[in-house]
Amino acid sequence: MEPEFFQAGEPCAVLTTQPLDRALDYLAPEGGCWTGAYVEVPLGPRRVLGVVWGPAAGDYDRAKLRAVQRVLDVPPMREELRDFIIKAAEYTLTPLPAMLRLATRAPGLSDAPATRRIYRLGEGEPDRMTDARQRVLSAMQEYGGLAFTQRELADTAGVTTSVIKGLVKQGVLREEDAPKDLPFQRLDPEHKGKDLTEDQSAAASRLADGIIRGTYGTMLLKGVTGSGKTEVYLEAVAACLKMGRQALVLLPEIALTSEFLTRLEARFGGRPAEWHSGVTMTERRRTWKMVAENGAQVVVGARSALFLPFRDLGLIVVDEEHDTSYKQEDGVLYNARDMAVLRASLCSARVVLASATPSLETWANAEAGKYERLDLTSRFGEAVMPEMRAIDMRSETLAASTWISPTLRKAALDRIALGQQTLLFLNRRGYAPVTICRACGHQVACPHCDARMVEHRFLKRLMCHQCGETTPMPEECPSCHVPDKLAPVGPGVERLAEEAAAVFPDARIAVLSSDLFGSARALKEEIQRIAEGGADIIIGTQMVAKGHNFPNLTLVGVIDADLGLQGSDLRAAERTFQLMRQVAGRAGRSQLRGLALLQTFQPEHPVIRAILSGDEEGFWQAEAAERQAAGVPPYGRMAGIIVSSEDINEAFDLANQLTRSCDPLRRVGAQVFGPAPAPIARIRGRHRVRLLVKSAKGVALQKAIALWVRNVRIKNTTRLTIDIDPQNFL
Repeated sequence: MEPEFFQAGEPCAVLTTQPLDRALDYLAPEGGCWTGAYVEVPLGPRRVLGVVWGPAAGDYDRAKLRAVQRVLDVPPMREELRDFIIKAAEYTLTPLPAMLRLATRAPGLSDAPATRRIYRLGEGEPDRMTDARQRVLSAMQEYGGLAFTQRELADTAGVTTSVIKGLVKQGVLREEDAPKDLPFQRLDPEHKGKDLTEDQSAAASRLADGIIRGTYGTMLLKGVTGSGKTEVYLEAVAACLKMGRQALVLLPEIALTSEFLTRLEARFGGRPAEWHSGVTMTERRRTWKMVAENGAQVVVGARSALFLPFRDLGLIVVDEEHDTSYKQEDGVLYNARDMAVLRASLCSARVVLASATPSLETWANAEAGKYERLDLTSRFGEAVMPEMRAIDMRSETLAASTWISPTLRKAALDRIALGQQTLLFLNRRGYAPVTICRACGHQVACPHCDARMVEHRFLKRLMCHQCGETTPMPEECPSCHVPDKLAPVGPGVERLAEEAAAVFPDARIAVLSSDLFGSARALKEEIQRIAEGGADIIIGTQMVAKGHNFPNLTLVGVIDADLGLQGSDLRAAERTFQLMRQVAGRAGRSQLRGLALLQTFQPEHPVIRAILSGDEEGFWQAEAAERQAAGVPPYGRMAGIIVSSEDINEAFDLANQLTRSCDPLRRVGAQVFGPAPAPIARIRGRHRVRLLVKSAKGVALQKAIALWVRNVRIKNTTRLTIDIDPQNFL
């Protein structure tokens, strides 16, 4: 459908990015404007960004309407993207302006096309190295040699512009004028790829057939870890490029981007566009504009890349689709996996959901025939799946405050003797989860949250993992003020590293935890160093389960396999199963056979038994049967409601008011549970009260909830957050 054109002076509706409840009427500017045009409009004394959304509502005095001030020199928002924003807002019960902000998150959109002065690394060496100069060079290296403007480089490095000018004079930096926002290098789908196995070739052909049809469809690409799923879906990307359409690959972790870009460059002879927090603002604007102009064929990015203004999106790949980081947990609450399927359905694109351990939602959709399913059952090349065994901790003898069992210790020593690597996995950041005073029993808590402060000994600080508050490690108890009585309780990866250094004194030990690296680039470099054999013992949190390839790693030891089974989380069994299988899959990815040892006090637990047996289908079927019997997702619907306020009584007042007025929910057969204090009842000084809504699967839950909350008065000091399809219940 052709976009509607508004003549100069004709009223039109403009949706702005400001927190208003509707689009506002304006007069079209001189030269007119189309539906979808990005515009600047006056709002009070300010100029704000907006999009021409359609015909004016006509309910405001035309004589008082103000005019659109400027139409931006970028392609108009396509109808497909407007539909996606509207439907995503309706599904997540998010105000339209907040959803539009996700689609306009590019700095300098209103800048006119021009040249700009940029800075790159030169060939020279500084006559002397100062701290400021070192910071500039580190910033350039951290961003992989990407271009910076002078202001960006100065801000990133924390230096004055005179430092940059001095480095230019010495040839250390190169200064050049470049057109803003150049197209990305064209990628060649015929460029030589890796030789595929028979299984991979068959899977790649099926994916390519779907792309060629040019119709919507979703495919679950399920393959054991190390089976070469990436090479298979890169063939789908190649088929998409041959059709002249664009492709988007979503990754769950920035640290994975570097290795993936290298693989993609090897396959297509050029680098794609990137969209995540690890690229400069200049590159983000370039990516946004080139995506809209078809000057970027492939984008590799984080979940927010779904909201880019693609000219002709033909394929979305969601790699490690089960990963919980695809769920946005603050601001706009959405699941990128589900939104990828929605967007693809609106632009006749294909979706590939790739995982060795798919989410139960995706597995159930494949079982029901909504998604196609492709299985890769063997590892690529000579690699075979690791052997998996449990270590029954009830029969192991450990000294107090130690966690590496004698059995695991011997297995690791054997690997060290063979020159192979061992991964010790513990899904707890920091040194210890609790710090307690041995004099008075006080547990050091966050002043703003109902959460314990976690000791990070490497950083010499206590940290709250809820709000990010940090304080220096106290020398005395904050409660009784007795010195030298604070003691760590329980293990974190830093404490495990300390134990490993004592148990394996001659081993080279590396710790992989997101809080230990100041930048994504530093983390990538450490992962590369380890992959090249720079450590004997790797100690890591769940980030090591996310697709990293360590060819010489043959032993994985899971320190506390029972950790995820604790509590009443709906998805506890599923997440434990996924995490253990993913972590175990790091072992034996080349010619060497791997071994995974799970330390557990519950070797007879059904989840542990399923992990060890490798009976994945049996696990999913049993888990599905339990969820179906309980009427919970994916066989029922849920919504989480969080009411928060600095005044606990105010929070409970609103929550109780909601409970008393839930007729719209009762009419569709939905149940309301609560109110009750949230498991973490205070975050950033705000008290949190939780309600849970549960309904049958076919219920129009969003409409009922919208009617429900419309009936209550919400004070300015109180917040109401609605989470459709909650992934956690904290």
